[in-house]
Amino acid sequence: QVQLAESGGGLVQAGGSLRLSCAASGRTFSSSTMGWFRQAPGKEREFVAGINWGGGSTYYADSVKGRFTISRDNAKNTVYLQMNSLKPEDTAVYYCAADYSPIGTICSGYRCYDYWGQGTQLTVSS
Repeated sequence: QVQLAESGGGLVQAGGSLRLSCAASGRTFSSSTMGWFRQAPGKEREFVAGINWGGGSTYYADSVKGRFTISRDNAKNTVYLQMNSLKPEDTAVYYCAADYSPIGTICSGYRCYDYWGQGTQLTVSS
């Protein structure tokens, strides 16, 4: 089993920055592909960013490309999402997720991910 715990959400003004963290425990973190997803009220959960096990490969949704950066620290069992130039449409609950498929590629579909955190709320005011 894997436990994922997000932190760092909150209220921020448009144009501001925030960093989310996701701490993992229970299984070898460095074997996982990690992803960040978000879900706004009334909308489906959508992929935001993903990072492979070693951190050398990342992938972003078009809506956040150039504004968000995903990174990981395998020594700390933590994945981060640095969010800059925030917009009101970024408002959502943000979830981190772990994919332990041996293939190791970054998947943008939520069904690829085996474990999920509880989520952290980000609200961006205009």
